[in-house]
Amino acid sequence: MTQDREDAAHDLERELSKLFGRARSVSLTLAAKIHPGLDGASYALLLHLMDIGPVRAADVVERTGLDKSTVSRQVARLEELDLIERVPDPSDGRARLVQLTTVGTERLDKVRADRRRQLREKFDEWPTGDLREFARLLGKLNDAL
Repeated sequence: MTQDREDAAHDLERELSKLFGRARSVSLTLAAKIHPGLDGASYALLLHLMDIGPVRAADVVERTGLDKSTVSRQVARLEELDLIERVPDPSDGRARLVQLTTVGTERLDKVRADRRRQLREKFDEWPTGDLREFARLLGKLNDAL
């Protein structure tokens, strides 16, 4: 590896570390806006459930790569907070799906709208081409991870 590439990798590692740290902090802040008892990991699961809709808990395990006990614990906590509910699976009456409650959907919609507004303000000065390139590169990073 050339020194230039080594320096670039070091810079990337440093910036990702800062980004991930800030993302954790933002997640905790947003989670508290939804419910004071919501932790960052359960907030992430709530976001995931909103994006994929009603799903079996086993499918959540498969889609997220989290272990079954972690998902089970988070689902139970979200249910306790009245943010998600278990409903019968229309395709298999014995199975249950997890989905956001009306309360969970309303609170998450509000927090997401506020977050989008804040992001638009942060990136207001960026040219559209830079935003598209940044989104493309983040997508590439997410695919690699």
